[in-house]
Amino acid sequence: MKFGKRPVREALGTILAHSIKASRSAEEIGTPYRIPKGTELTRRHLEDLIAVGHEVVTVAEIEAEDVQENEAALFLARALVPDEARQRVRISDAGAGRVNLYADCCGITCLDVACIEALNAVDPMITIATVPPWYRVDEGGMIATIKIISYAVASELLQAAAQKGGEAVKVLPPVFRTATLIETQVNEEMPSNKGRRAMAGRLHRMGLELTSRQIVPHREEDLSAALQKAPGEVLLVLTGSATSDARDVAPEALHLAGGRITRFGMPVDPGNLLFLGNLGEKPVIGLPGCARSPALNGADWVLERVLCGLDLTGGDIAAMGVGGLLKEIPTRPMPRDS
Repeated sequence: MKFGKRPVREALGTILAHSIKASRSAEEIGTPYRIPKGTELTRRHLEDLIAVGHEVVTVAEIEAEDVQENEAALFLARALVPDEARQRVRISDAGAGRVNLYADCCGITCLDVACIEALNAVDPMITIATVPPWYRVDEGGMIATIKIISYAVASELLQAAAQKGGEAVKVLPPVFRTATLIETQVNEEMPSNKGRRAMAGRLHRMGLELTSRQIVPHREEDLSAALQKAPGEVLLVLTGSATSDARDVAPEALHLAGGRITRFGMPVDPGNLLFLGNLGEKPVIGLPGCARSPALNGADWVLERVLCGLDLTGGDIAAMGVGGLLKEIPTRPMPRDS
């Protein structure tokens, strides 16, 4: 692509780089208007520019080996998302060198970061910007935007970028339909409904139904029995007293029920006092106290990935520490600074 100033009389078929004032000629003499940037200049445009007194314009000339910006953006989008239905991603129309990618379901993003970085390294004019990996999205939410910065790019570079990209963008939908939240009671006072409301909201936006409320005494035997009888496909435990050790009441109750612990504790704050395990085929998440707030916390990151079928390991949770210092919840009993 060639870019620069050119005499108006020699600009036929080029792309106008900057919006410019013109005036209707012939039967509409004297009617002012603006020709927007990105317009392919016709003979009528040139006549209208001359009528205003323009002698030179800044333009881009697309050469034989170039691909026009909209065509290039759409080509790249289809290389990244060759199967919209399987990848659960919708490709938008192209405009001004841009194509957007949208989630066609609720879930979390699954991105090949290395492929996206390799694509963006091919040429500065070829770009894709995405939301973070494992980002929770609603149906219709934008997850990426592809932008061709120049008016055209060389076909060779576009082909290279497409090969680097692979199938780098997809959305993982939830694979479960129901969850049971078991709460423990440490004294005669009934637990507040605040935690259940917060968890119901989290599950609802992922398309899951929360089964009927279950409250049991804060004892290993009672909690173990409740875990074994719980009807949900995913089991959530919210204790009345914080779980402070891998041998505390809730983890021990899971062991007693025949389950196992994958990880206790996580390097995300708020959310440190979380544990993850399973009871047979059912994932079990021991929720930290901050889960009673709808504000983002470490439990969200674990819950969302579990609901979308990811087999989280202790190493996966350990890797959440970078970026894991989240905004503090205002109602936290013991703020960080204290």
